Amino acid sequence: MRNARYWPLAAALVLAGCAGLPQTETASGPDGTTDDAHAPSVSRDTPFREHGLTAAAGAVEAGDPDAVDVTDLWQRVRNGYAIPGHDNERVENQFQEYAGYGDYWTTVSNRARPYLHHIVEQLEARGMPLELALLPVVESAYRPFAYSHGRAAGIWQFIPATGRHYGLEQNWWYDGRRDVVAATDAALNYLEYLNELFEGDWLLALAAYNAGQGTVSRAMERNRNAGKPTDYWSLDLPRETMNYVPRLLAISELVADPAAHDVELASIPNEPAVEVVELDQQIDLALAAELAGIDMDRLYRLNPGYNRWATGPSGPHRLLLPRDRVAAFRQRLAKTPRQAWMRWQRHRIARGETLGEIANRYHVTVADLQEANDVQNHIIRAGDHLLVPMASRPSGQYTLTADARREASQNRSREGRNRQNYVVRAGDSFWSIAQRFGVGMRELARWNGMAPGDTLAIGEQLTVWTESSTGTMTARSTPSDRLQSVTYSVRQGDSLYGIAQRFNVGVADLRRWNSLREGAYLQPGQSLRMQVDVTAQSNL
Repeated sequence: MRNARYWPLAAALVLAGCAGLPQTETASGPDGTTDDAHAPSVSRDTPFREHGLTAAAGAVEAGDPDAVDVTDLWQRVRNGYAIPGHDNERVENQFQEYAGYGDYWTTVSNRARPYLHHIVEQLEARGMPLELALLPVVESAYRPFAYSHGRAAGIWQFIPATGRHYGLEQNWWYDGRRDVVAATDAALNYLEYLNELFEGDWLLALAAYNAGQGTVSRAMERNRNAGKPTDYWSLDLPRETMNYVPRLLAISELVADPAAHDVELASIPNEPAVEVVELDQQIDLALAAELAGIDMDRLYRLNPGYNRWATGPSGPHRLLLPRDRVAAFRQRLAKTPRQAWMRWQRHRIARGETLGEIANRYHVTVADLQEANDVQNHIIRAGDHLLVPMASRPSGQYTLTADARREASQNRSREGRNRQNYVVRAGDSFWSIAQRFGVGMRELARWNGMAPGDTLAIGEQLTVWTESSTGTMTARSTPSDRLQSVTYSVRQGDSLYGIAQRFNVGVADLRRWNSLREGAYLQPGQSLRMQVDVTAQSNL
């Protein structure tokens, strides 16, 4: 029970609101990071606001000239607390764990700084409790690129189906689950729906956000049939959900009074950190970063929904930019010819080429080629030209694209393990590959920046980190052991792309091995040499 600690803070806020006393500032950390110290507890049946935490905010809203000016965003969050139920052993257990995380709070605060003001504004506009601004701490630690083994993405951790249900577009170019503006709107819509479904009980709504409304409803029905209470604390729920709601309540208590628990909560100004810029056509993100005067890493972290080197072909689009960079960005963009927003490659279609082959060569999708060239189907003609969207900079400069993040994950060294490269073949799954190498399915997916439920493509390369003592032949073999020279006789209808897919090699490698220039035609009976990985073939 920590209720006794609560009253000094509540009394101070009430006095400050009535007498206009200056607000005590929290300590600042690097880059305005925030730390969360545990807040005094509240009884299960009493919301925070009834204990006086919202006195200062209420006075400001009422136009009291003597009211405290809330200049720190964390204080604004505290003032909007409204979820009861903190006086519980499970909250205490989570509280003790989170209070001991130390520098974790500085890290989380750095991540939250660009987004928190927008989330608070949206919550207030809907009249929702501001503890919910701390839910991304539980879900993702405010990591914009967070991706779970259950395929949940972004700071609000939407799974694909729920994201689509709430209007979050997901395609090759863009994933709305990671778009902070779009995902915040979707998350609050979802939470509002759950709160109404469970008749205003935020604890049940939060449990349903984690476990699904069906899981919570069935648990309530079981208790009802057994003559037991149906409040959140009385339900038998999955272990993760049993801890999920207490985590949020514990974190909100830490944020409420950090100094009392030796946690440094750095001040975040109570003002927008970013501004939305609307765009009506596709733009190269390297150009956008240049016009804004920021580096690519910062641009991607503010706009984590973009998977590639540009926004998608179909607009409109939006960019989140630092507020102090928006004016210069707009001025420079206005002086940039619209045709220069993207670089386009003119490609002459060779005999026998398909849209799939061309898309694979330029690392775009077939749909992109169809849209850019007004192609209604897959029929193209040799000698015609296609316009292909191209990155204006080397791929390594686009630091946080989906491919770059995945490559970084694959290349991260794992102590005590040896790296193996595996090319996916027909019939493979994470489970079968994990079994083959004697590793865990979840860790295999994690090494490759994926989730076990993600779809594997034939020819895709995975990284496997095996233990030094792994006894399987595949894990012990060296690259030279697995490579075999193969000569293939070209058949009628063959293409380089089709042959490369069949043998799990690259089109560029086929050209290099056989000194084939781009656009060269294949003739039936022609011999092609290649080096293939015998462990990744089903036809050798």
